[in-house]
Amino acid sequence: MNNVLNEVENFIKDWPESPEKNKQIFIRLKDFLSPKPGIVFEYVPREGLTYSLRAKHENQTDKPLFVMLDVIEDSPRWLSVCFYGDLITDPDEAGDFVPEGLLGGDAICFDLEEFDEAAIQYVEDRLEEAYITASKG
Repeated sequence: MNNVLNEVENFIKDWPESPEKNKQIFIRLKDFLSPKPGIVFEYVPREGLTYSLRAKHENQTDKPLFVMLDVIEDSPRWLSVCFYGDLITDPDEAGDFVPEGLLGGDAICFDLEEFDEAAIQYVEDRLEEAYITASKG
């Protein structure tokens, strides 16, 4: 495990459980991405605001990431999972289009405020789609 994921594990360890099970969602999405070949992670903690796990494919040259998993510091914490709009589809229109919302690029973001299996599966499908698109360079 690299240093970035060690930092993330330390963050998770200090994250208290909540009835919304948002910690479990974050772990599930991180674990969904972790074994995929070619992924480079970056962890950007902004104490008291957000804790971002960013994933990039080593073949990507035009974008600094393909997904940003943001833990939003609130009571309780919740997740915002953002993708560049041109890396994914959103067939159910479940995401929010955010002009210039991801490091200056147009984004589609999915807010996960509590454990909802269907919503999590939908985001995992978008993760897979973004990963495949990013792997093509």
